[in-house]
Amino acid sequence: MAEAVRSSRRKELARREEERRQLMEGMRETRNQLNCAYAQFNAYSDPDLVDSCVYQINALQSRYSYFLRQMKLLDAAQEEAV
Repeated sequence: MAEAVRSSRRKELARREEERRQLMEGMRETRNQLNCAYAQFNAYSDPDLVDSCVYQINALQSRYSYFLRQMKLLDAAQEEAV
């Protein structure tokens, strides 16, 4: 019985670590995309292209906020489990 509990905890820990890795990768990718969007914003002078960059930057900031929220939830759940 105790072995089953330990095995279950190990599986849960592995699942959380994989989820954490995926969230970190998503954050890293989103930061890179944000840097590119800011570079384009700074390079463009056409109002339509500038507007496009603003929308893209806002969308990427929302995506980054999502990843950050998920990371905090994962950390809170991990602290409760300990």
